[in-house]
Amino acid sequence: MVIPEELRYTEDHVWVATRDDDVVRVGITEDGQDELGDLVSVRLPELGDRVAAGAALGSVAADGATAEVVAPVGGEVVAVNVAVDVEPDLVNSDPYGEGWLVEIRLDDPDAVEALLDADAYQVVTRS
Repeated sequence: MVIPEELRYTEDHVWVATRDDDVVRVGITEDGQDELGDLVSVRLPELGDRVAAGAALGSVAADGATAEVVAPVGGEVVAVNVAVDVEPDLVNSDPYGEGWLVEIRLDDPDAVEALLDADAYQVVTRS
């Protein structure tokens, strides 16, 4: 399983990549998408929506199961990956690349530092 060192993570299998000082890109980890199976649909927020850390950001559905994607940070949605709307399996085939979900302008830029680093996330995936 791939766990990129440069990303931050949540225990809910969501990754966060810093794009610039106050914008992050968010997606589902390799382990998270593997647990879900082949995705058949993705529901994401709209541009300009506000999300709160720990609240539902959207949802993903696989055959027979739907899971909420929990927002790792709070802020304003400034980009939505429309490609995963059309091809949800991008989350499966390229979770850290073309399968990203949204970009969020952070309410609190320090919030990313409170997330798990790669080593701590690896411990979560083993338990």
